[in-house]
Amino acid sequence: MKNTNKSEELFGIAQQIIPGGVNSPVRAFKSVESSPIFIDRASGARLYDVDGNEYIDYVASWGPLILGHSHPAVVEAVCSAAERGTSYGAPCAAEIELAQMICEAIPSVEMVRMVNSGTEAAMSALRLARAVTGRDKVVKFEGCYHGHADSFLIKAGSGLLTAGVPSSPGIPSGLAENTLIARYNDMQSVEDIFKKYGHDIAAVIVEPVAGNMGLVLPDPDFLPALRKLTELYGSLLIFDEVISGFRVGYGGFQNIINVKPDLTTLGKIIGGGLPVGAYGGKKEIMTRIAPEGDVYQAGTLSGNPLAMAAGVAALKQLRDHDWYDRLEVMSYLLCNRLKAVFEDHDYNVNINRFASMFCLFFTDREVNDYDAVMSCNTREYARFYREILKEGVYLPPAQFEVSFVSCAHELEDLDKTVEAVSRVLDRIL
Repeated sequence: MKNTNKSEELFGIAQQIIPGGVNSPVRAFKSVESSPIFIDRASGARLYDVDGNEYIDYVASWGPLILGHSHPAVVEAVCSAAERGTSYGAPCAAEIELAQMICEAIPSVEMVRMVNSGTEAAMSALRLARAVTGRDKVVKFEGCYHGHADSFLIKAGSGLLTAGVPSSPGIPSGLAENTLIARYNDMQSVEDIFKKYGHDIAAVIVEPVAGNMGLVLPDPDFLPALRKLTELYGSLLIFDEVISGFRVGYGGFQNIINVKPDLTTLGKIIGGGLPVGAYGGKKEIMTRIAPEGDVYQAGTLSGNPLAMAAGVAALKQLRDHDWYDRLEVMSYLLCNRLKAVFEDHDYNVNINRFASMFCLFFTDREVNDYDAVMSCNTREYARFYREILKEGVYLPPAQFEVSFVSCAHELEDLDKTVEAVSRVLDRIL
């Protein structure tokens, strides 16, 4: 049993001055019926909490830290940049360097605009799509998450999922009516929506690899079919690669499947662990953005020198070394060994994996759509989570989040993780 007294004390204080005691809801550990650990420091593949406990980290700050915590090249770049100033509110050369690297890595991105988060990137891309097409409606998919902007906090309505309803107070019902909800991996649901609203639809936005209902991979024909349908109706196709961008390979998932969207949103890894986002696409679309065009979007800290320096350093590491080969091997070994442990204990867990992303689904069903995701036993995941945390393994504190292997994980970490899972199953079964 780990001592977490200091974390509990800090959480009690935080709840008095921060809503829910956290600055992002999933950190509150409510989904796993526990209270959060407060982190003191991190290095490589390890986290250390304020009570001195050590954890093997598979959250990686929810994906950005593909190189691991405090990678020397990234730390050096940030320190060097900070010595020259933390923010200018004016252009700097690092903005150009990072933009060039992104455009070179992703063929569909001819121009890119830096912002401060994935939410901001998706919100801005949608505004741009509506301006370019002169249309108001957007199609999103049940279970996909594109940040907390009003247009995206819409849940499925009844019937054929065409009528969206707000999933949070404070969202105007009129805005919800312009967000149409389809089923991921179900082209018939998309076609039904387009038959009814096609010439009013500005864009379809999709996570090409769904990473916010756990990890759900697209069927082979799903994304190519979306591309053809949007072209037929003159709608834009937006790939939200905030999670998958530079995580599944150098560039994005679109490079792997050779489907080019009109717009792409990025974040996470391109900031090297600092707050950042970006959206980009065809030059003819991107030139509509102010000051060159008439679609307004701005941000005081967009392209700030610290985030740009960190992003450049991280992408150079990924571009110039064989990290993706290592990530593939390590994640393959980990997931195969975990599958064997769960099978040996006759425990119903399905593991989805792609590249260095994986998810433990506590269900006996193959998970390839939202309905299968919803079949998961969240209470059982919570029970497992509380026990695996005691073993020093840090997984996402929610069933429907993705885990990540980083370049810093070693074979020893995999051994310890598999052994920890085996011990937990021996206890709880």
